[in-house]
Amino acid sequence: MNEITRVFLKPKEEKEIAQGFPWIFDNEISSVKFLDKGGIKTSSLEECNVKDGECVEVYTNAGGFLGSGIINRTSKITVRIISQEHADKILADRKSFIDKLVRQAVNIRRLSFAEEDSYRLIYGEADFLPGLIVERFNAEGKVYLVVQFLALACEVFREEILASLKENCRPYAIYERSDASVREKEGLAERNGWIGKSGSEIITILENGIRLEIDIARGQKTGYFLDQKFNRREVARICKGKRVLDAFTHTGAFGLNAFAGGAREVISVDISEDAVEMVNKNIQLNNAENKVKAVCADVFDLLKKYESEGEKFDVIILDPPAFTKSAKLIQKAYGGYKEINLRAMRLLNEGGLLVTCSCSYYFDENTFYSMIMHSAVDSHKRVQILQKRGAGPDHPVLLGYPKSEYLKCAICRVL
Repeated sequence: MNEITRVFLKPKEEKEIAQGFPWIFDNEISSVKFLDKGGIKTSSLEECNVKDGECVEVYTNAGGFLGSGIINRTSKITVRIISQEHADKILADRKSFIDKLVRQAVNIRRLSFAEEDSYRLIYGEADFLPGLIVERFNAEGKVYLVVQFLALACEVFREEILASLKENCRPYAIYERSDASVREKEGLAERNGWIGKSGSEIITILENGIRLEIDIARGQKTGYFLDQKFNRREVARICKGKRVLDAFTHTGAFGLNAFAGGAREVISVDISEDAVEMVNKNIQLNNAENKVKAVCADVFDLLKKYESEGEKFDVIILDPPAFTKSAKLIQKAYGGYKEINLRAMRLLNEGGLLVTCSCSYYFDENTFYSMIMHSAVDSHKRVQILQKRGAGPDHPVLLGYPKSEYLKCAICRVL
């Protein structure tokens, strides 16, 4: 054995890894073989002295090679697979290894998006760069990148990643949003700010012909949710002449797409005063003041109020934040999703359209559509699912890694 550390799994733990799942948890590891001062040593994960951030090789219990990854004993996700190649090939030329992955991600997006578009450039594990998120925003001709290093597995390649992004994307500026709490679980401090040259923290992008002002420094996550672009375009197509309620609006994008599609009235709702302020700016940017109104309110309370007042809509859009970020909270989340959906169904005119979404991976597709069905039962409605939709092509799904397919978007006819 050379100096490369080898991680051996417990019996029968290799199946998911062989199918493409890129995470290895601490309780799946049988032993670690590593180079110690006295030579080659084999020990348990707890007793080994392997340095976090080291590139290791992963093997089945019987000794079959599975891939190479970055070890982090601070995290429950102890190894994140980065390649099916042996570690020595990766370490021999780190720059070329990272540059190849970045170029692949860039070229895949160019199949579906134009130069003037904004899109997710790198989608973590689904692009074989675990923990790395990169958004590409075209802000009136200037390309801004917003990056998130969310795991040690990408943090150790930080300099190579940034160099490759600069070379392959020629950005005007790069802003870092590594300010997510998940970094603490990785033993990393939160970090945000400009990397090198500064730009504007408030930028304007064009999506489906709509001008949208977004805050890349203080907005949720990376400032804007690019995954719904094509779903918003579909909403524009179905809203002509309709009265529309856009709930959990964030930047106002769904509502403004509805406006662009010819909606006669749009009410966009968010609980955040900062979000509503941004929505009002976006309404003005698109000269939509005569048809679109932003309301600052708790959506749960507002739906109850509208129901008691007898309000009716032709289209209702529900795009809430993730109600659960863990499997333990699925039942609580189910109640929240069900409440807003059944109340929305009661507010729709006969044959009205409900566009309902969930961005929580843990709230899986079967649970999501079961929730819609039970919402219909409890609101005494019948529902036709007209379309089942998900994220755009800038969010590729990696087979064997179901977390990469997280977004559900259903367009329903309510009777």
